[in-house]
Amino acid sequence: MKNNEPSLAERMSTSKKAKQAQLEKARAMASANAPGSAERQSARQAADVARKARIAERKAAKTRETEKRAAEEAAHAAAREAERIQAKLDEEASAAQRKAAQEAELAETQRRKLALEAEQKAARDLRYAARKARKR
Repeated sequence: MKNNEPSLAERMSTSKKAKQAQLEKARAMASANAPGSAERQSARQAADVARKARIAERKAAKTRETEKRAAEEAAHAAAREAERIQAKLDEEASAAQRKAAQEAELAETQRRKLALEAEQKAARDLRYAARKARKR
């Protein structure tokens, strides 16, 4: 029985030939050698380029939208700040008007008080003069 069995070298040679045959068969069936493969490859490349272009356009649109939102936010923030400053200025002007009115009222009160005191002094001096005139 031993004579019927192939030797190690024969088995290795057979295995190598089988592998080579499979490799040649795979090369024969490869799509690169098939008719129309160049067209399919160029179509795939065109689709890839178009896909990349669409992705770039979406990214650019998203960037523009983000920039637009940021600009709008900045404009709104500036408007709110302007309104806040205007309200503060209005409040300060109103406070200045109230203070001026209070000062005017205080001045008027002091003027009346001085006029009343002068009137009272004049009446007192008149009574004093009348008393002196009676004594003489």
